[in-house]
Amino acid sequence: MTRRIVLFLLIGLGLGPTARAQQNEKLAGLIPGLFGPEGLVVGSEAAISPGQFHFAHFNNAFQSQFTQFNVALATQLATLPVPAPASAFTYTFDESLGLFKRSTDSFGPILSERAETAGKGKFNAGFAYQRFTFDEIEGVPLDTIPAVFTHDGASPGPRSDVVTTSNSIATSVDQFTAFANFGLASRLDVSVAVPVISTELRVSSMATIRRLGTSDNPKVHFFGAGNGDYGITKQYERAGSATGIGDIQLRVKGKVAEWGSSGLALALDTRLPTGDEEDFLGSGAFGLKPMLIFSSSHKVASFHLNAAYQWNGDSLLAGNVQRGEKADMPDQVLYSAGLTFAVAKQLTLVGDFLGRHFLDTPRLQATTFNALDGATTLTDIGFQEESFSELSAALGLRFNAKGGLLFDFNVIFSLDDNGLRDKVTPLVSMEYSF
Repeated sequence: MTRRIVLFLLIGLGLGPTARAQQNEKLAGLIPGLFGPEGLVVGSEAAISPGQFHFAHFNNAFQSQFTQFNVALATQLATLPVPAPASAFTYTFDESLGLFKRSTDSFGPILSERAETAGKGKFNAGFAYQRFTFDEIEGVPLDTIPAVFTHDGASPGPRSDVVTTSNSIATSVDQFTAFANFGLASRLDVSVAVPVISTELRVSSMATIRRLGTSDNPKVHFFGAGNGDYGITKQYERAGSATGIGDIQLRVKGKVAEWGSSGLALALDTRLPTGDEEDFLGSGAFGLKPMLIFSSSHKVASFHLNAAYQWNGDSLLAGNVQRGEKADMPDQVLYSAGLTFAVAKQLTLVGDFLGRHFLDTPRLQATTFNALDGATTLTDIGFQEESFSELSAALGLRFNAKGGLLFDFNVIFSLDDNGLRDKVTPLVSMEYSF
């Protein structure tokens, strides 16, 4: 197993071409493409009024609806949290002894930060693995997302026809993160985190034409080939996968104040857009995240608070991928609170409360569609740009196997239905301190 993980990391860090399976299309184009000119297209062989022939004009509705869905999905897929690269072993220099000594028996948090620094000249490195298998978006199961598409125009009659769809989006992300931290000075750490990401995406749609205004003429709207083949249902599907390096993150952390066993630190994360955003391997946007860190550490326990603001630049994922148009990736406010407790010299229990607040982000909403025939109502979705929060909790343990070797096991649980959610996210990691 270890050999496979190491091989995977070496391949991903090679910075070569993105590995791909099943298709040549970029993953960010799968959802819009499913409903584009080569995807869900409604045929027509009859006039909607005397002398007025047409192609069925549902495509504008397809594109406008699922371009927004793509933005809502992509902005969260591309900003998955990366485990903290801080050292589990923190030291202070005892001038009376002329030696470094452990500042606390606790190995610290896993997903958040503490104010303690590693100590001048101290170095640690390791890797972490997380698997995200997303279940729902805004409380709507990803395997049964309803959407109603309308004909161009707002007059009754043939234009009353609609296309109803039941859509399934299966997406998973395997994230390996190689990280390293170095004590540049007694109160200053620098670190780097390099994620290697494997993303799989499968989208399908079962579409049905509701002939609300053309029940007497199947030639007006159909999915078949025509000439007697005028079907009203059709299944569409696209799938793909990609593997490659994600967005590299650099961190500088400095302890700025200390009161006995408590301390305050400032940190700055810089995210480099090294991942291919069109394959959901990165954000496609440069990012900065200033962070305020407070912690109070005692012999066997510690408490920590984090507050940060994630600023993001422009990205294709926030705009229109198919047109190559960039837009501002929504910013985030991040916060966390947690406890660590050293139940034994070699074992620390970790608990965290984690929050992310998305600013002005497209958000899916369940709605009711009222058809032009005045009698039919259908379940639909819509999008509204607004700010919202996601809350999660995490429980884990850190085990010191021998010397500077440490293993981590952690599980994140979602506490609400907001945004794109994975109900349970496992994490395992290994690090070694020198």
